[in-house]
Amino acid sequence: MISFRLFFGGIALILAAQATYAQTWPNRAVRVVVPYPAGGVVDVMARAISARLATDLGQPFTVEAKPGANANIGTESVTSAPADGYTLLVSAPFIINNPLMEAGLRWQSKDLVPVARFASASSYFVVPVSSTARSLRDYVSLAKAKPGLQYGDVGAGSTQTMATELFRAAAGISLDPVYYKGGPQLMPDLMNGLVSIAVSPASLVVPLVSAGKLRALANTNEKRSTQLPDVPTVAEAGFPEASVVSWFGFHAPAGTPPAVIQRIAVATRSAASQPEVHARFAAAGGDAAFQDPAEFETFLRTEATRWERAVKSMKK
Repeated sequence: MISFRLFFGGIALILAAQATYAQTWPNRAVRVVVPYPAGGVVDVMARAISARLATDLGQPFTVEAKPGANANIGTESVTSAPADGYTLLVSAPFIINNPLMEAGLRWQSKDLVPVARFASASSYFVVPVSSTARSLRDYVSLAKAKPGLQYGDVGAGSTQTMATELFRAAAGISLDPVYYKGGPQLMPDLMNGLVSIAVSPASLVVPLVSAGKLRALANTNEKRSTQLPDVPTVAEAGFPEASVVSWFGFHAPAGTPPAVIQRIAVATRSAASQPEVHARFAAAGGDAAFQDPAEFETFLRTEATRWERAVKSMKK
């Protein structure tokens, strides 16, 4: 009986200590790691939400772009950080896809815990304005006539690369990847016609399409965008298999106190609901799409099942 009392008493003390810690969090700057280059859609979304979190919580939320190795460098750095709520990873579909597609990762999914999802966004299939393709079907005809056309690839775990691979498989065409650290680095080569096509986030390509520097063939979302309403969805273009949406959230090192995670999630919900944050999301081609820790975890499991099937299909 005494041992049970000691056990449950110890648990109660731990929970009380965590609750007290959560009440004082944050009392210093929070580091927000973006595992992609500055200026890309993940960075833009992270800065939009982090600026409001800093205002609401009274401490700096310092966004640090730490790109490289297909988002693995920044991710690994977070897994080795203290589990105290002062280091957050800006997560995106790579957190599901990289473990499915890459061997030898120095981080695992169990090293991180979901905190909150805060936004989603569309991407576009885009080609140089010099391309003769006016639709995805036009591009398929080009690719079949000339196998091995090059496309811009920003990393195996990205939504954009997954959309490209799903499209390639559905269309039955062969494409050769040219690898880039991120979308901003890809854009000059795409505009100059050094690669024939890319799937890129709305934040990068909508201004270029509007300025006549790129041509958009399809939107990867399930519905047309108000930014480019004349561009069909990829399903309307004839390839529903390639319909994907990017999402953005926070993960924390495993072991972060649940009370702190809940406090971050509540603050994120509030921040994502603010008009100025909505405006910044919209300017980047996105929308607020909040999920709390439990909802986010369920969403991740569902997405993992979907992408596992997709990866197996692509490898056949």
